[in-house]
Amino acid sequence: MRIVDLTPVLDVPRDGWDRPLVVPKQGGKPVALARTTTFIDCIEDKSALSGWKSRMTLMGAAKRPDLLSVVRQLDPEKPQDKRRLTQLTEQAQSIAGANVKREKGTHLHTLSEYVDRGQQLPAGTSALDQLDMSAYMGATVPFSVKAVERFVVVPELGTGGTFDRLLEYAGPGPDGEHIEGHYIGDLKTGSVQYGALKMATQLAVYSRGEFYDYTRFPVDPADRRAFAAWKKREVSAEEAAVAYSPLPGRVSKKWGIIINLPAGSGECTLHWVDLEIGWAAARLARQIRATRSTKGAMLPWVSGVTTAGSC
Repeated sequence: MRIVDLTPVLDVPRDGWDRPLVVPKQGGKPVALARTTTFIDCIEDKSALSGWKSRMTLMGAAKRPDLLSVVRQLDPEKPQDKRRLTQLTEQAQSIAGANVKREKGTHLHTLSEYVDRGQQLPAGTSALDQLDMSAYMGATVPFSVKAVERFVVVPELGTGGTFDRLLEYAGPGPDGEHIEGHYIGDLKTGSVQYGALKMATQLAVYSRGEFYDYTRFPVDPADRRAFAAWKKREVSAEEAAVAYSPLPGRVSKKWGIIINLPAGSGECTLHWVDLEIGWAAARLARQIRATRSTKGAMLPWVSGVTTAGSC
């Protein structure tokens, strides 16, 4: 794997709902964009995830029955208590181990960046992690990494998000024919048995994005006064435009690449995802989100019976 550009980019400023705040290309004040993953969530069947969270909540409460003592004192109809109940639910899920896989996935993502930079893994890296990284290194030999963890904006959808990798590849494509160019890549550290459509949609959105350099409009979100002033600042169109730049090379809008490295497996496999299918799903997600704001689906009942004395 040959490294070209791995300049780290810090996170974009965000609002209270974790939405990225971005100065529009045409100028003006920063606006909140939908996170890419949130934007496409509406096309996913979450019934299995919902059931799993419910089970983990019960498991966590069984391990920490003292949580139930707090729950009994709360009223789910009161806003403040509702927020507290949500916190307790998340705490119970964490106690049951709901976040272990996510934390392990974040850890492997960090280690993979060391590999892509050609650096030694940090001291103390476990033998199991080293095995995973060896598998990752072997599977990704065909690629040259052009960018890592870069934030992109898709004005057409009003979304912003960070892709894992921009990969250069030349070789057999999904049908065996020779292809070459740049491809959006995504590292998955769990099972990819389910969720292929969501993965294809996510990468399709990224493939149609533009780099956005938020460092041109620096701000410290921890400084509340400065952050409030920053959000009100009007930026000229000329100044805003230079923060945007196209993705380099011929970024494929047809195919994306999933790098599947299940944590602790010592195995890494590659998968093509069809971005044309994914883009069709992204446009459907836009339609679904717009439809949710439709008014007038329910109207009050009007009785035809008049009361005595009415005109």
